[in-house]
Amino acid sequence: MTGEKIVVHKTEQLHGEVTLPGDKSISHRAIILGALSQGKVAVSGLSSGEDNRRTVKIFEQLGVAIRKKSQTDYLIQGRGLHGLREPGTILYAGNSGTTMRLMTGVLSGQPFFSVLSGDASLNARPMKRVVEPLRTMGAQISGRDGANLAPLAIRGEKLRPAQYSMPVASAQVKSALLLAGFYADGTTVVHEPLQSRDHTERMLRFLGVPIAVNGIEVSIIGGSALHGDRIEIPGDISSAAFLIVAGLLARNAEVLVRNVGINPTRTGFLDVLRNMGARYEFLNEREMSGEPVADIAVRSSRLKGVEIAGAIIPRTIDEIPILAVAAAFAEGTTVIRDARELRVKETDRIAALCSELKKIGADVEEHDDGMVIRGKEILSGAVCNSYGDHRIAMSMLIAGLFSQGETVVENCVCIKTSFPQFMECLQSLMR
Repeated sequence: MTGEKIVVHKTEQLHGEVTLPGDKSISHRAIILGALSQGKVAVSGLSSGEDNRRTVKIFEQLGVAIRKKSQTDYLIQGRGLHGLREPGTILYAGNSGTTMRLMTGVLSGQPFFSVLSGDASLNARPMKRVVEPLRTMGAQISGRDGANLAPLAIRGEKLRPAQYSMPVASAQVKSALLLAGFYADGTTVVHEPLQSRDHTERMLRFLGVPIAVNGIEVSIIGGSALHGDRIEIPGDISSAAFLIVAGLLARNAEVLVRNVGINPTRTGFLDVLRNMGARYEFLNEREMSGEPVADIAVRSSRLKGVEIAGAIIPRTIDEIPILAVAAAFAEGTTVIRDARELRVKETDRIAALCSELKKIGADVEEHDDGMVIRGKEILSGAVCNSYGDHRIAMSMLIAGLFSQGETVVENCVCIKTSFPQFMECLQSLMR
């Protein structure tokens, strides 16, 4: 690795086992709910990615004592629902959309003024989807483009409960509303068109909050106290996806990924891969702080094209970049539809994927809500760009491992936001 550029070459074999860093989504929620709990909460397995460090820093600015005991273990001195203090400076979320959207929910119910901002990429991402429902609860939020764009200025208010039907399934919006619901008198009800990831609901239940889940409807009673002394975080399945696809594509591979969260709202990409002909199995299934966990054993597989659309999309939205790479090497045609949400991620992932896959010789056709990929057995290395998006960077590096010659992916510093150990894990399987 030189600066922000990573060079990889074609490989035939991947062998060994890896243990991944903690799940990024669960780590955010552990920090937030630990800070809002009554008493000390020990968090183990926390992701060391930059996004999660932003959430830690924000709560320190809000007066929460957080002690780092090791690279992955933290002790949070919870201040309860009403113990946060007004920050003296802007709260900076970096590149983390989860931090900004979930903290907007928390801060809307605080009796003080705060400002949330991010880097150039995050400040260009749409926030109205979370701001508008919070305003129906009485939140006072202003910002650029009618508060659709950060920085967001939040003047906390006593909130009222709401019943909100989300037009698009989104775990971030749902979680922001549930967190705001703590600060409302009465019951807040959130209805989704399709189920999104449910880490917030699981952790709330684990921490003793009486939360009701009825299919795609979730409700929370305002003022409910959080009680917990320990939260263990499983390995990040979205990070595992890159190593799993690498194991499937290698000509000679036996890979074991240990301690992975297998929450069914996150395993959509595994269902897709199974339909593509992937050979993998769950071993040592167990539960960790309310989340299902397993070791995942992966073997080389001949993949075939499939259709990825409809209800599976919310369960696989973050993994579509690496699924697109799998499709580029698969036999036959893969059609990805109903995934327009990819246009408003860290970058326009549909455009970025189509552009970069074409550089290595893939047959890709861009559509408004997805793409069509006609698989090829042989692709060629090229100089690719990540667009500052960690998932594009890692996806193109995996593609490079199975392309002829040398592949260079530029602007890879973004990988630190979610999976700083990515190259270390990958190289351990290549030895």
